[in-house]
Amino acid sequence: MDSNRFRELYARAYEKNYITHTDFLNLEEQSELVGEHLECTLFGGYENAERVMAFFGEGFDENDTPIGIIRISPSAKKFADALTHRDFLGALMNLGIKRELLGDIVIKDNCGYLFLDRQLAQYICDNLTRIKHTTVKCELCAALPDGAVSDPEESSVFASSQRADVLVCAVYRLSRKQGAELFVQGKVFVNSALCKNPSRLIKEGELVSVRGYGRFRLCSELRKTKKNRAVLGVKIY
Repeated sequence: MDSNRFRELYARAYEKNYITHTDFLNLEEQSELVGEHLECTLFGGYENAERVMAFFGEGFDENDTPIGIIRISPSAKKFADALTHRDFLGALMNLGIKRELLGDIVIKDNCGYLFLDRQLAQYICDNLTRIKHTTVKCELCAALPDGAVSDPEESSVFASSQRADVLVCAVYRLSRKQGAELFVQGKVFVNSALCKNPSRLIKEGELVSVRGYGRFRLCSELRKTKKNRAVLGVKIY
């Protein structure tokens, strides 16, 4: 989805006084949207979702969106393959479904919880019957089960500064060269915006996403070491 489409949806929402939305956006699309500085709400069906829809207009209510959840589970757990995110997504793509109509897939107890545009729910329930060698069944559900999304891991890292590259290397234990490559490859995002500047200072509360590694949020400075290095608190997702 490009910038023109974002502006079109934004204008339509405020000219006609109703809420409209995009399809599910990946990190690159979210970054492009953030760069347009259009007032909107990003929501993917649950807190801290990676793939989200952008909602334009006043009065957004997360309980009144087109986002639904389907539980995809093996019909016979005893004989089921160990299913991965790639397996669930591949089976869905084989149905000819556009990726932008699908949100996150959360895995728990060998079941996949798929966030999607609700208009697709019946089609998927009727047609998704097998993943790898495993027969599956699909059903709409109201919410994720308890524990499906783990609480972030609270940790601390030593850092000489709050530069983006310093923090990325510290959190994921990477060399300077490895960290630099991530920025060159466009794999680092801060609050959904692509971060091209490794020296950008990360503020407390900002969310850093690193494609292929995960996400973390900078919390606060915990203390200083004797060598005046900062010990920073982070939450790792």
